[in-house]
Amino acid sequence: MKKLSALIICSLGVLCTANLGLMAQGEASEGFREVAKRYFIDGGPMFMGIVLLCLILGLAIAIERILSLNLATTNTNKLLSKVEERLSNGDVDGAKEVCKSTRGPVASIFYQGLDRVHEGVDIVEKSIVSYGSVQMGRLERGLVWLSLFISLAPMLGFMGTVLGMIEAFDAIEKAGDISPGLVAQGIKVALLTTVFGLIVAIILQIFYNYIVSKIDGIVNNMEDASISLVDLVTKYKVANRG
Repeated sequence: MKKLSALIICSLGVLCTANLGLMAQGEASEGFREVAKRYFIDGGPMFMGIVLLCLILGLAIAIERILSLNLATTNTNKLLSKVEERLSNGDVDGAKEVCKSTRGPVASIFYQGLDRVHEGVDIVEKSIVSYGSVQMGRLERGLVWLSLFISLAPMLGFMGTVLGMIEAFDAIEKAGDISPGLVAQGIKVALLTTVFGLIVAIILQIFYNYIVSKIDGIVNNMEDASISLVDLVTKYKVANRG
């Protein structure tokens, strides 16, 4: 058993070195696209196809979230300045129109707060907090699926690894002989599925972290702007009018 384990480990090392050498030579002669395509096919269509699907769906969600978050970014100082100008004149409807014509979650929260302004400052605060939670949920939409693909891709790769090792041991059992040539194909499939699964997870993880940091920035901006709106309502005593 120890000899068999040592042989498999030795075969893994030899195969890794050979794969790296072949990949380097292949990239020089074939080009990266051809090399990636060839190794993708060698890894087996079933698991590699599912891993590729995880990458495509994950990238689609990530790109959609990035575009949406960029559109949700608002110049808060400019919006506050316009709202303050209207509120200083007691023009609540004008301030609401400014918020309605401005895109982004901050403007939406402002509108909800100003819509309840005549019910008192406490109601304005509660409205802002409640609608802020709704906007936060919209910002985080799709992140659960992106997180799923990040976890699923390497797990599929590891499953391919296990099946490749099973295939290698099955070949040894059928042949009744222990030689690197028998286990090479199974180990090769195992290594390729693992590598591709990890690459997909790394790519999607980078996008995920960027999106989370973007959401944190928008949420902090929402909280600061909400406090400023309540201060404006209190300052100009808008809640006591009308």
